[in-house]
Amino acid sequence: MSINFKNVTKEYKTGSNSFFALKNVSFEANEGEIVAVLGPSGSGKSTLLNILGGIDRSTEGEILFGDTIVSKLSDKELTKYRRDNIGFVFQFYNLIPNLTAYENIEIAAELTKSSLKIDEVLEAVGMMQNKNKFPQELSGGEQQRVSIARAIIKNPKLLLCDEPTGALDYATSKEVLELLDKINKMYGTTIFIVTHNTSIASMCHRIIKLRSGQITDVRINKDRISPKEVEW
Repeated sequence: MSINFKNVTKEYKTGSNSFFALKNVSFEANEGEIVAVLGPSGSGKSTLLNILGGIDRSTEGEILFGDTIVSKLSDKELTKYRRDNIGFVFQFYNLIPNLTAYENIEIAAELTKSSLKIDEVLEAVGMMQNKNKFPQELSGGEQQRVSIARAIIKNPKLLLCDEPTGALDYATSKEVLELLDKINKMYGTTIFIVTHNTSIASMCHRIIKLRSGQITDVRINKDRISPKEVEW
């Protein structure tokens, strides 16, 4: 599914004051791309991700996901949109502590009829041998692998990653980036990566830069490198 933002604005109002988290943001992304969304804190990166994922709504503008006009969906339709199309990966994993790795993934698998096989996904993220461990028994990198598995078990068309390496060391970050690249190739999943780390953009197909809620640059990365080659 292609993605198209057309003059998207997100305005927050407090009394007589207003603040634009996004202002007239327009871009396109193709199915199967890995897209980097770059910018300093407060630039609107997470707001863009939340609107694309159907967690938040835009104030103005149009969001297209294939033929679906996301910006016109009702609350009930947005819930179905998220369930059927979107996987989320966060910086701090958000795993359920009293469930094993397998059980954390199993819960997400039950949300849709088109889910992948749990063992297949565990194998894909390299966590089969740890499937019966609880989150507190896993390293940060292993927990993020479970988080990614939980996101892709639904076989989503779009995977949204908000600072997926932000809480990880260099070596583990590289492993997670390699895993995201593997998921992209294995399942054809479109992936958006919001990050402060500009070096990650070098492995992405498309790069979107934000500042103060506005896009400063959108470009195709013609010199894309593998995650193993990414350095910072």
